[in-house]
Amino acid sequence: MIKVYCYPKCSTCKKALAWLDQNGVAYELFDIKAEHPSSEALGNWQQMSGLPLKKFFNTSGILYREMELSKKLPDMDETAQLALLGSDGMLVKRPLVIGDDFVLTGFREAAWMEQLEKMR
Repeated sequence: MIKVYCYPKCSTCKKALAWLDQNGVAYELFDIKAEHPSSEALGNWQQMSGLPLKKFFNTSGILYREMELSKKLPDMDETAQLALLGSDGMLVKRPLVIGDDFVLTGFREAAWMEQLEKMR
């Protein structure tokens, strides 16, 4: 069963969960604000995904903008970036989907459909 980290008030998360339900995908749901992933878990998932760490940041979020992270991240090493991501779930791109051998950040229906086909 996949793990899905979402923020309950996020419209994209609501759309993604509806999509999972419509496609009969079983998942375990986590509130990314209340049960945010640790920096260690995020580091493991980033390695598993092969995605750049920047893809794990919620670049459109209020906290990201308030902290002016677009200016600060280029000068931060990955350890510092992971520590920052692990400090607050609102900094993490959502929905964040974790499978046995894959990670999806954000909701892009085509990418999700492609992964779903691999799971069947």
